[in-house]
Amino acid sequence: MKRMFYFLLTNIAIMLVLGVVLQLLGVESVLKNNGADLDLQALLVFSAVFGMGGSLISLMMSKWMAKRMSGAVVIQQPRNGTEKWLLNTVQRLSQKAGIGMPEVAVFETAEINAFATGMSRNNALVAVSSGLLSNMSESEAEAVIGHEIAHVANGDMVTLTLIQGVVNTFVIFFSRIVGFLVDRILLKNERGHGMGYYIASFVAQIVFGILASGIVMYFSRWREYRADQGGAELAGRHNMIAALEKLRRNSGASELPEQMVAFGISAGVKSNWQKFFMSHPPLEDRIRALKSQR
Repeated sequence: MKRMFYFLLTNIAIMLVLGVVLQLLGVESVLKNNGADLDLQALLVFSAVFGMGGSLISLMMSKWMAKRMSGAVVIQQPRNGTEKWLLNTVQRLSQKAGIGMPEVAVFETAEINAFATGMSRNNALVAVSSGLLSNMSESEAEAVIGHEIAHVANGDMVTLTLIQGVVNTFVIFFSRIVGFLVDRILLKNERGHGMGYYIASFVAQIVFGILASGIVMYFSRWREYRADQGGAELAGRHNMIAALEKLRRNSGASELPEQMVAFGISAGVKSNWQKFFMSHPPLEDRIRALKSQR
């Protein structure tokens, strides 16, 4: 409930801040003086509703979508010793982290990976790959599970949703303003929305969306360091380092669906300018950060 309150509060704060900034910059008067009769307050509400609303719906459906996209099967009753160990480990670490018992699932892939998602600390899903269970020792796998539980305990899914909602609001709002400026001021269209509005809005939304994704990915990388630290506290620092070393030796392109890459423990390797849009820091940097802690 508290997180939903913060979600709504953030939504309202965005509208207030944008409203003040636009007044200070005189954007509304510039538009009116040039014949662009644009209701900025209405546009602001529209942008916030669609920007934040879309993120909220995505968060609410996150567990269902994750299961469908990854093919993860929730363990209702352990069928073997490995699944029993997995359930017991998740339960023990969840209690240690102070969160409710998540759903536990396994998805079939040879890749060593895991992810966590869900709407709250007490309504989450932790899933591990069959490749992780086959290729990691119990201590390494426990560290990876600790990392994912730390994501849940830190509220990372909700925070990432809030940030995504904020940037979505900015993208929608300013792309529409660009469309109006091009349509009414540059092309001198005086009736309705001309093609200039739609084309300029579309192009601006793509450009702003690319820039905004860099902001979201910056936070995503930062939260991985926090989750590594949390995994080290839950399962032992040496075990967390060993798990990351194993991931580094087996790193490659992630087999998780693109929409879920940011929620996995590893996202593959990027180079050059692509590093700006990486959801995870390089494994070498994460290992170095853990080794530097005393």
